Amino acid sequence: MIVEAAELVEIFQWQTEEESNNVEACPEQWGNVQDELADVMLYCLRIAQVTGVDPIEAMQQKLQKNALKYPASANPARREPAPK
Repeated sequence: MIVEAAELVEIFQWQTEEESNNVEACPEQWGNVQDELADVMLYCLRIAQVTGVDPIEAMQQKLQKNALKYPASANPARREPAPK
């Protein structure tokens, strides 16, 4: 799974944020993203199947934990700019 995840990340490694946000504009690259994402997801789903973990429930629980640990209100990027 690590190799597959690395192959997915490699697609974006040297791209600008704009290029990453528009990866679907390049059919070859978009196909590679889909293939590598599918590989990672297949590994994850197989692990979930073998271990008996419900992936949807696990993701929901993790999102709840993250919301408590990293509240949006504490994110400096989400704060309103100071009035002038």
